[in-house]
Amino acid sequence: MPAEHLYDHFRHQVKPALKSKLEEFHLLGYDTIDEGELWFFLTKKKWKKPSSDYRIAEIVQDVMNVKVVDFMNFATLEAYKADDYFATLTEEEKKELLK
Repeated sequence: MPAEHLYDHFRHQVKPALKSKLEEFHLLGYDTIDEGELWFFLTKKKWKKPSSDYRIAEIVQDVMNVKVVDFMNFATLEAYKADDYFATLTEEEKKELLK
């Protein structure tokens, strides 16, 4: 389970902003993105170095300023980090791929 982020206690309060951003993503055709994934992006990318004096208005602004391209780039990099596509291949299969 991921460690708790300093801004996690704001999550319930900013739910309307998260919902609005997800609706925007869905209108653009990215309808599989959910609130958890969006929050993960924000905590791991946007708020890497949280500040204890950050205000809720700034958090809402950050949510509303998320661009789908930034989210998708992050999600793609996370997918590459998580999966070792070649781990299940035999040495022979790896050599075949390199031909």
